[in-house]
Amino acid sequence: MLQRSSLWAAALSACVMACGGGAANAPPASEPPATSEGPAGEPPAASEAGAAGTDPAVNDAVSAATGAAEAWLQLVDQQQYEQSYSAAAGVFRASLTADAWSKAASGVRGAFGTLLSRKLATAKYATSLPSAPDGQYVVIQYETSFEKKASAVETVTPMKDSDGVWRVAGYYVK
Repeated sequence: MLQRSSLWAAALSACVMACGGGAANAPPASEPPATSEGPAGEPPAASEAGAAGTDPAVNDAVSAATGAAEAWLQLVDQQQYEQSYSAAAGVFRASLTADAWSKAASGVRGAFGTLLSRKLATAKYATSLPSAPDGQYVVIQYETSFEKKASAVETVTPMKDSDGVWRVAGYYVK
């Protein structure tokens, strides 16, 4: 049942999903959720994506976004869901309540067990994502291993928030 567990939150989709649970306005678990996901339940694909190494400004953005993602993931790994909610981007917080995030995150991450390893796989800069306002985003994927899920891919999408600080706007684990 956890093969398609996801937590993808962004103002654009206003939906957090977890297999069998979700945000306040999410459809019942028996119905497929309506999201801004790409094919086969993947997170939205980035357009105008660029990998680090092509432009100094992009490199700086990717570095700052990756640092923000890793700090945020530490909070999630430590089950500090209220703190991770407070540290998330404004669009994340506008799309669901702190309680809905805590319930969804603890449901999915609790089922996976303790984090064993996480390795950065890709980080792509984008100025446009499906169903999202234009802005600065970095779509980051990690190869992750959990106690009860040996092979997972975590996608964390930080965005440059309105105050110029990079914060996580989306999280998806498959």
